[in-house]
Amino acid sequence: MAVRTRDPDVLASAVLDGDRTALPRLLSVVEGGGEAARAVGRRVYTQTKGGYTVGITGPPGAGKSTLTDRLIGSLRGGGAEVAVLAVDPSSPYSGGALLGDRVRMMDHALDPGVFVRSMATRGHLGGLALAVPEAVRVLDAAGFPTVLVETVGVGQSEVEIAGAADTTMVVLTPGAGDGVQASKAGLLEVADIFVINKADHPQVAELERDLSFMMDLATWPNGWRPPIVRTIAVKGDGVGDVLAAIEAHRAHLSGGTGPSGLSLLEERRAARALSELRRVLAALLDRHVKDAVGESRYQQLMDEVAARRVDPWTAADEILRGVTGSGRDR
Repeated sequence: MAVRTRDPDVLASAVLDGDRTALPRLLSVVEGGGEAARAVGRRVYTQTKGGYTVGITGPPGAGKSTLTDRLIGSLRGGGAEVAVLAVDPSSPYSGGALLGDRVRMMDHALDPGVFVRSMATRGHLGGLALAVPEAVRVLDAAGFPTVLVETVGVGQSEVEIAGAADTTMVVLTPGAGDGVQASKAGLLEVADIFVINKADHPQVAELERDLSFMMDLATWPNGWRPPIVRTIAVKGDGVGDVLAAIEAHRAHLSGGTGPSGLSLLEERRAARALSELRRVLAALLDRHVKDAVGESRYQQLMDEVAARRVDPWTAADEILRGVTGSGRDR
């Protein structure tokens, strides 16, 4: 029987006990933010099962959702369960419903081994940069060995979300200037695998050459240079090669040793955890400052700094006086 409550502890207990009917409600709590979301985070953080997360990003229209759908089919064909988070950092109004993405994945709607969830910015303290890692942990704790996180674009928030994965895959298309866009968006820094979709386009070789040239100028300290995989997702061509690249990267991370003596995968996950801690602290401190100074005065100071009527140091001194009772030495 489905769990009807919104009590985060009851929902978390149900999910941890294997009741996946409680998953949508628990993820809604996480997405909504506030103390309830923090209660879920506290409960689930130590209960994860080591699931593997793959981030999928790239420009709109690159075919990410079609490719994700094909990856689901291939993973299920091998017997693996899979969860998908389709993330829209730009939409505070969609209520978490990326309808187009979910329609493309409806072939899997009745498959109990597949869970698809759309997420959009709501009230979460710190936004999706904090909500997504918590949602991934919930899905991991629910027993999904693979979680695919797909973002809709290549803005800073999308790159940040997709980069918060074990393996990050960047999907590009020929003939759209995607090579230059990838460089400008910082995708070279987060990409572990490049996928050139719509590889039947006549300019596919040009895009592959551009990517190879940009990677020639970069350094790869852990010894992994992102492979370039060609696909035609609508036909299913190259999907097996993408999965092979993901597995190769996973093996590289698991088998390599970092400076700390941990595996590269453990180091990557530890770095993500510390980065998340810093974002949590920043979000909590920002909220504490707004409460201490007053929301209206805080916003007024932001506006005055933006309009160059007040310099940032003076504004910061006033804000700190509101928090601590005294300004800070410069």
